[in-house]
Amino acid sequence: MTPESGLKPSQALNGVHGVHLLPQLPFTFQEIKQRGDFNQTSNNARNQQQIPKKIWEQRPSCLRPIHCGLNGDRSFAETFVNVLTSLPFIALGIQAPRKNLNCTIYANSLIGVGVTSSLYHASRGKFRKYLRWADYTMIATATVCLSRAIRNDNSKLLMATSALFLPIQPLVVSAVHTGLMEVAFAKRASEDPDLRTAHNVHKMSSILSGALFFADDLFPETPFLHAGWHLAAAVGVGTCNKLLD
Repeated sequence: MTPESGLKPSQALNGVHGVHLLPQLPFTFQEIKQRGDFNQTSNNARNQQQIPKKIWEQRPSCLRPIHCGLNGDRSFAETFVNVLTSLPFIALGIQAPRKNLNCTIYANSLIGVGVTSSLYHASRGKFRKYLRWADYTMIATATVCLSRAIRNDNSKLLMATSALFLPIQPLVVSAVHTGLMEVAFAKRASEDPDLRTAHNVHKMSSILSGALFFADDLFPETPFLHAGWHLAAAVGVGTCNKLLD
């Protein structure tokens, strides 16, 4: 029996006095079909809503500052090299120009980067993940200070937003202000021939440091990649100091 034949009125009671049969309307069958379509639509909508959540959960570990980058420093030699290659940032901070308040704050932030990085790499135990977060946050702080020292016209909204997201997503803040610095550096180098050599060195060191940063994240078992990133980043920071002279 098909659903359509079950909806036809029975002929057995035709002609019985006082009985009037009305044709059954196919509400039940249509309602079941509509419910099935609604459930399927709801499941599709729910799956589409979960896609961004799944993408966010599968984001690279470098976007999870509390839980990432804790696999390094497996040996004394690797720890020693990582601490040693953190010291150039302290030297760069000491040598950075301090001609105004913004430059002074940036120079001190560079010293903070070197100190925090050294403490992180020398650390062990449960506090190591918090020092990793402090390391990333200090790097982001230095990029904000550099952007402020180079571009005094940064909007107050940008600086307030950066301060808000600094402890939450320091790498995002670093990326934004590094981009602003790169634009300012390229513009200044196009106008000042004396900066072109420094800018060329800066471009090469930035490409190398970016490659080493992601390689360190993708191949955590490879030793001394992080130290290489320290050195390439230090060269890039040293060329940025030319903008403050």
